[in-house]
Amino acid sequence: MDDFNTPKDNGDFLTDARQELAGMLQDGMSHPSTKPVLLWGAAGAAAAIVLPFVTIPLGLAAGAGYKFYKRVRPD
Repeated sequence: MDDFNTPKDNGDFLTDARQELAGMLQDGMSHPSTKPVLLWGAAGAAAAIVLPFVTIPLGLAAGAGYKFYKRVRPD
């Protein structure tokens, strides 16, 4: 039986990331990766407010990108 909370590891990062992103776009907020990625993006944006030389969009992208990477490659 498939566990939908853990992404599949096919060995190729780009293929796995593309499949995960397609699932997130297709399922929206019901996809198990969407909420954690958005939460980490918001945390990155909040951290960017207090850090000098880091803009809010950069913090948002860094936080969301980190969590998306950890969802595709958890180890």
